[in-house]
Amino acid sequence: MAQAQGLAKRYIKAFFKGFFVAVPVTVTFLDRVACVARVEGASMQPSLNPGGRQASDVVLLNHWSIRNYDVQRGDIVSLV
Repeated sequence: MAQAQGLAKRYIKAFFKGFFVAVPVTVTFLDRVACVARVEGASMQPSLNPGGRQASDVVLLNHWSIRNYDVQRGDIVSLV
């Protein structure tokens, strides 16, 4: 019984240790490098959501290119 409690404490400790490392790394990645966004509506047709369908498209927003001013003609830029 005592051995099972010690094992459970180790697993809980390892979980929280990983959690407190993974969350800041993930948030930093999504804020600085790239994130996933959903595009809805007719504003981006026909490039995104072609044919007037009601489904939304999913795109990867690359924050790194904007930071390096690597934007070229024809690129889609998202502003918040």
